[in-house]
Amino acid sequence: MARPIWTGTLTFGLLNVPVSLMTGERSSEIHFHLLDGRDKKPVHYKRVNAKTGKEVPWKEIVKAYEYEKGHYVVLDPADIRAAAPESHETVEIQTFVDEDAVPIQYFEKPYVLVPGKKADKGYVLLRETLADTGKIGIARVVIRTKEYLAAVKPDGDALLLLLLRFPEEIVDPKEYKLPHGAPSTFRITEKEQQMAKQLISAMVGEWKPEQYEDDFAKRLHAVIRKKMKSKGALASADESEPKEREPTNVVDFMALLKQSIESNKRTPSGRAKAAPRKRAAARRHSGRAGAKKRRAG
Repeated sequence: MARPIWTGTLTFGLLNVPVSLMTGERSSEIHFHLLDGRDKKPVHYKRVNAKTGKEVPWKEIVKAYEYEKGHYVVLDPADIRAAAPESHETVEIQTFVDEDAVPIQYFEKPYVLVPGKKADKGYVLLRETLADTGKIGIARVVIRTKEYLAAVKPDGDALLLLLLRFPEEIVDPKEYKLPHGAPSTFRITEKEQQMAKQLISAMVGEWKPEQYEDDFAKRLHAVIRKKMKSKGALASADESEPKEREPTNVVDFMALLKQSIESNKRTPSGRAKAAPRKRAAARRHSGRAGAKKRRAG
């Protein structure tokens, strides 16, 4: 069974709905490990000093920001904590917008919000109100150590949390060399356009995501299963399930809704910039065994 990423609250106005944040995607990507081709033993990466080539223990590694090529400013854990958002494990909706107001390039990753114990009423209230009004909530949320912009959107019986990119993360298409001008500029005739429209009309259908599969992954899995039968495979241990939190008390939703509308509560926005991680280059030295054979003259 899937485990929650965190258990916290979904807030809008003065209402608080206990929720669990669950993953909304299932990866089909096949991950590979690197082995030494000679004896099939795992190849490990080491943290080495770029100058000395010696391995660096974890306790000696610090985080730094490269502000100029080859020049860094070192950040202590306290510096990073000071920049981190204060509201952890909270989805704080700050405003509501039309569901089609956010351009598609802003959407990044889906999660599912699952109501906590005795939280169904507040969950359904928000879900149905969003569905009836055609709105989505724009919120801030901290997942692990990073703050994200997110959209809270109804989808059937669920409330989805869709991570959004910040504006500075979006590349303006105008930065690229794109064909600009009327179709005639590119010698596209009216007849060609009509034929293209007919082709599209002939190919129109309903969106049925179940008919699309990762064919490459399926074929690769088949190859892996075939090799497993002849080579064998290793088993992995299961991890324990997390403990559930205590249920939250029942609240007066009408009173909180009224107070929220009257106060028109808004929280000042602020962005937290996480220090980028720099991964030390991994080096591996190998030697060539065996003596050279001399050629007979």
